[in-house]
Amino acid sequence: MNDVAVPDFFRRLWRLPTVEHRLGRKSTLDVETVVSTAVRLADEGGLDAATLPKVAAELSVSAMSLYRHIGSKHELLQLMMDAASEPGATSSDESSGWRDGLRQWAVDLWSLYRARPWIPRVPIYRAPSGPHQIAWLERGFEQLALTELDWDEKLTALTLLSGFVRQSALLQQELEEGRDTGQAQSESEREYGAALYHLVDAERFPQTAAMFASEVFASETTGQDESDRDFSDGLEIILDGLAAQVGEVP
Repeated sequence: MNDVAVPDFFRRLWRLPTVEHRLGRKSTLDVETVVSTAVRLADEGGLDAATLPKVAAELSVSAMSLYRHIGSKHELLQLMMDAASEPGATSSDESSGWRDGLRQWAVDLWSLYRARPWIPRVPIYRAPSGPHQIAWLERGFEQLALTELDWDEKLTALTLLSGFVRQSALLQQELEEGRDTGQAQSESEREYGAALYHLVDAERFPQTAAMFASEVFASETTGQDESDRDFSDGLEIILDGLAAQVGEVP
């Protein structure tokens, strides 16, 4: 491997050896310690709990001393996101087909975001670069390996799917934060639908008025988590579109 070709950030991301500083005392910290501490704080209290000053305080060092190991606050977020995004075990059954495989891929990513809601809140500063992110990418490519899609189409499909999962997780978080304490999603939707039914003018907004006059917001809570249901419904629409691209009948 040509060390010159690997920028410092990527060396930290992949935990490659870094050049030791010759001046000053040898640091008692390393990338793994800083990142694992930041991930733990984020798991406990969200991104606001994992700022550089708070990570430094947890490690009993100065915030400036952390830059030697994580480069910048933006890089710390990228290091945290990759470290916390380890893919789960995958099924070895290849007979189920690409659609079932990609569905499970998306559901597993959704589950990760629900378990660690701070991850989709990390701004995306660059394309997937870390070992765990590449593992997610590899797993997605494996599901599409037997299709006739070219690499550009495969990458576009995974970008679309991952973006949908991320945005769905963020949307559900924000909707949950906006609801009254203890209020179910279905109850909030019924209140929304009832209010807008009386406000939306059918002459000005005929299609939207027809939607509010329907039963779309009148459903009761079912056994399936409501946010999971909305996510699953949207996922199937995307998979239907990908099936058309692959050349299969949904």
